[in-house]
Parts: sequence; C-alpha cells; structure tokens
Amino acid sequence: MVRTQIQLTEEQAEKLREIAMKNRESIASLVRSAIDQFLLSGNVDRSSLYVQASSVVGKYEADRDDISIEHDEYLDEDYKS
Repeated sequence: MVRTQIQLTEEQAEKLREIAMKNRESIASLVRSAIDQFLLSGNVDRSSLYVQASSVVGKYEADRDDISIEHDEYLDEDYKS
C-alpha cells in the first residue's frame, strides 16, 4: 500500500468517524472503498465540482490587477527571493 495524506472538512471527518464506529471499520478502509467505487464508476459529479470551485471566487484579494494573467511571473519572482 501507498501512504497518502488528504485533508477533509470537519463535516467529512465527523461523518467518516461515525460510519467507521458504526461499522467497526477504520476510516482508511472506508476511504479505500469509496475510491474503489469511484474508480469503477468513472463518474465525476461535475455540478458539485463547479459549486465547490465557485465558492472561492472573490474570496481573496490581490494587490495587483493582472494577477490572473501574470501569476506565473509573479510566482517566479517570489520564489527567486
């Protein structure tokens, strides 16, 4: 097996803990089962991905007007210093 680290929302973690306790199963086992099901189905719920992505739109402010265009250059500048 390959060790992998993921980040979950508080709600996701709590629900996983509840299901794991109820089924007397580890959280890791539940996550592996969920991934197996996802890989077998091959389906991605695009609508929830769009909702998740749009939830951060406008959440942050930049001190430059062209950050969405020149982001690579600004990152290069910051990493060089």
